[in-house]
Amino acid sequence: MKTFLFFLLFLTGGGAYAQYAPQAGLPGSTAISASSSLLVGWATQCTVYRGFMDIADPSLGYASSGDSSMAIGPADHGGVSLGDSGVAVLTFDHPVYNGDGPDFAVFENGFRNTDDSTQAFLELAFVEVSSDGIIFFRFPAASLTPANVQLGNPDYVTASKLNNLAGKYVSMYGTPFDLEELSGIAGLDVNNVTHVRIVDVVGSIAGHSSHDSAGRVINDPYPTAFPSCGFDLDAVGLINEVGITQVSKLRDNVSVSVFPNPATDKVIVSIKGGIPAALSATLMTITGTVLQQCSLSQSNTALFIAQYPAGMYYLILCDANGNKWVEKVTKR
Repeated sequence: MKTFLFFLLFLTGGGAYAQYAPQAGLPGSTAISASSSLLVGWATQCTVYRGFMDIADPSLGYASSGDSSMAIGPADHGGVSLGDSGVAVLTFDHPVYNGDGPDFAVFENGFRNTDDSTQAFLELAFVEVSSDGIIFFRFPAASLTPANVQLGNPDYVTASKLNNLAGKYVSMYGTPFDLEELSGIAGLDVNNVTHVRIVDVVGSIAGHSSHDSAGRVINDPYPTAFPSCGFDLDAVGLINEVGITQVSKLRDNVSVSVFPNPATDKVIVSIKGGIPAALSATLMTITGTVLQQCSLSQSNTALFIAQYPAGMYYLILCDANGNKWVEKVTKR
């Protein structure tokens, strides 16, 4: 047992040795493409409280690039700059709920290092959620980027050293957040999240520093003392939105089951209570790559999966009205 605990601490507490999901486009990345069919909605309102261009020199004034409207709707490579410690609060037509896998994704405008696909210029932010718009709860964030030398402009950051920090991925790829990580916290209803709050990380390693949930200083490019400084919020996309992706929305008198799950060669999609018009099934990877699609016109339909690597996939059913039902499928 002592040997196991030492090994676990080596992996999770040893800083330089722990690794998280890599940059968008690399194997194992959790980045959500802005065009992914997993996304069923976007933020519809946004309020921004600007931070300074340089928190250490308030005389320079506040960030000013973009406006709150640029964080509403689908990701489009635009965005509003928050400035040092700036804040954006976003709301939606329907609350977000804790479904299978990630529940929403935050999009920023980082850009890749053309000489090293594992690195990118990233400006980071904390993500917080609320079910009443008053009390917010922060996702536990981790930054393992060394903090002995200050990153500047245009230094690059390695995504695999970051977890639960918005802006981890390059432009048009969202950082996913799973409400299950906050499940059980008093004062938060993870099945009725009405507000998402984005708080810019001040990447300074000396003074005005931001810290991750373990107390480590977060090092990202600082200072960036110009109007488009700080976290550039492009969009917040929803994956599990109340009234959109819940099972009952497909049709109240229709039940759907998928078996066996986990599976090795095929899964059966079984529908009882009548088949909705133009019902289709889409199997995709967790990052949104479509693997196969078919129409469902029978009560039982087989989807063959033997050709895919072991891991987790999403099976999405959609009817003629755009109502969806999502199931997580595990391939052995």
